[in-house]
Amino acid sequence: MRTTALCAGFALSVASAAEPPAAWGPCPTPLQMRWYDVGFYGFVHFGINTFTDREWGYGDESPDQFAPTDFDADQIVAAAKAGGMKGLILTCKHHDGFCLWPSRYTEHSIKNSKWRDGKGDIVRAISDACHRQGMLFGTYLSPWDRNHAEYARPAYVTYYKNQIAELMANYGPIFEMWFDGANGGDGFYGGAREKRQIPDGYYDFPGIARQIRAADPNTVIWGAGSSGDVTWGGSEAGVVPDPCWPTLNNHKRLAPGDPYVPSEADVSIRPGWFYHAAQDGQVKTAAQLADIWFASIGRGANLILNLPPDRRGRIHDNDVAALRQFKAWLDATFGTDLAAGAMATADNTRGQDPRFGPAAVLDGRDDTYWATDDGVTQAQLTVRLPKPQRVGVVRLVEAIALGQRVEQVTVEALVDGAWQPFGTAPNIGARRLMRGRPVTTDQLRISLRSGHGCIALAALSLHVEPFRLAPGEVRRDQAGQVRPPATPTGLTLRYTLDGQEPTAASAAFSEPLPLPRGGLLKVRLFAADGQPAGDSVTRSFGLVKTGWSVVSCSSEEKDGENGAAANAIDDNPDTFWHSQWRLAQPKPPHELIIDLGAEVEAGGFTYLPRQDTARGRCCASRARIWLSATHDAWGEPLARASFDNIAANPIEQVVRFAGATRGRYLRVVFDATADGEAFVTAAEVGLVP
Repeated sequence: MRTTALCAGFALSVASAAEPPAAWGPCPTPLQMRWYDVGFYGFVHFGINTFTDREWGYGDESPDQFAPTDFDADQIVAAAKAGGMKGLILTCKHHDGFCLWPSRYTEHSIKNSKWRDGKGDIVRAISDACHRQGMLFGTYLSPWDRNHAEYARPAYVTYYKNQIAELMANYGPIFEMWFDGANGGDGFYGGAREKRQIPDGYYDFPGIARQIRAADPNTVIWGAGSSGDVTWGGSEAGVVPDPCWPTLNNHKRLAPGDPYVPSEADVSIRPGWFYHAAQDGQVKTAAQLADIWFASIGRGANLILNLPPDRRGRIHDNDVAALRQFKAWLDATFGTDLAAGAMATADNTRGQDPRFGPAAVLDGRDDTYWATDDGVTQAQLTVRLPKPQRVGVVRLVEAIALGQRVEQVTVEALVDGAWQPFGTAPNIGARRLMRGRPVTTDQLRISLRSGHGCIALAALSLHVEPFRLAPGEVRRDQAGQVRPPATPTGLTLRYTLDGQEPTAASAAFSEPLPLPRGGLLKVRLFAADGQPAGDSVTRSFGLVKTGWSVVSCSSEEKDGENGAAANAIDDNPDTFWHSQWRLAQPKPPHELIIDLGAEVEAGGFTYLPRQDTARGRCCASRARIWLSATHDAWGEPLARASFDNIAANPIEQVVRFAGATRGRYLRVVFDATADGEAFVTAAEVGLVP
């Protein structure tokens, strides 16, 4: 465990002993240090949306729509624990305003549902199950409430604070209370059915923070602007920027006077945050979760992974299997420290005092550290292993209770008598996982540069991942062929097309697979003895776009490689169509008309917003879709789509038609954008069987 007293136990025994380094700049609080220790925990999005198949409820839903058929809080908590999590945060109330506990302050709650004759209490059940299983319990109470008649007026703030007090008094201890930024817009609002906006400072988060700290000073406050302890990582993909600094704007380097505010990365194990049966085949694999781990935990943030219970009130079997596979990856990768028994030397040690010597980074503790002399801002650490090891991950931990100092780190490995680059990173902070191409070596050299004062490094460990197949390696070409990716000698890649997990008896994937009609492809590596040699990889393909062409579009931006309407049908998610951004450009609707080259049969439409560094910008939030035999006679649209939460979670959207439909021409009209921009983007539009 960490400690905020990194210098405790270092009583000076001789007059010549070096003084510990003075703290520099903003430092984490004891509460934030304990939060870092939690590291990985879960989100549980469960409520009315689970049963209406939506992401954001409007607020006019009946409490009777909440109807789990086989709710099991212990199964939910056990699934999270089996995945390596240390706690769960429950959506006690989402934007629709429906409360999962019998709140005394509203009738729009579980007490007025038919489930368990109005006697049920999901918050109590999850809280008790967490405590029984040694897991932390947290709450998410949406500030936005599309049901409450007084929302955007002073009376609602009183209501909101009353509910916070109710949760803290009756369901604690609460390790983290979550406040997000979805605030204001269309809603039911007690029957008003109107759009309401709120002014800055409406919720009185400073007052809410004082209220929470008075009730329980050990509760971490997520969000709440400058009043919170922890901030958003910046996306809903489980990724934080690199470097990620512990500031409210995590792109900004720490400076004296800044509040110390670390980042939490959030992501769902499925494309959506609530359960949708159509996404049962789109659960993230262990390999995808591993990538997220390195882009969040590996950059000094904490990670919260959403697990949406299904309509039974349980975590779906596919999600449970993925969690177990991910935990197996965690154990296989980090369960062994390859630096055990190693020796460390450094080119500088603070005052030549062994208490601050390089051996501290290998003692398995985060509360001792190697430090350099004041004024020594560049230093090298060399680690010699007892024998050559295959190394693929280097874990580093700074002594951040003294402030975050390192602003550059380079790792080299000695291979065949020569130093070879392994990796670089722009900072370390609470933890840094440097993931490189695995090398066999018995020596590593770590070069560090501090931006402020001496270097203070608490821990170093070495690891290697088991072989894995990345989803991006399973690709389909424009002719509709999926070619088998390269695999290690002695392993066999097997596949299924029916949604089932591949087994040792499944067909071998050794020749190209023709999938012009698309489908759900699952592949997995197996050893010669029939045992799995990695987790499964799932790819969902729509109709192949060979022969597709743009008939017309409302406008396109042809400057540069991005912008042309043809980019929306090139099967390349890295390019996108962008309607013109000239000042005279009218606001939506904007449209695309596509010639499919021949009549096809389709069961649904897909829309992928732009996936470049500006993910989330200019995403469509509403659309209408047609499929017709001609390009000038359309009739009523086949579907009208609403893409909830797409700006924060810009993933592929799937819109199912009422039934299979035939046509040669696809027309898409984007009626609005999530951020209100006058132009719209599309990385891809497509059709699925």
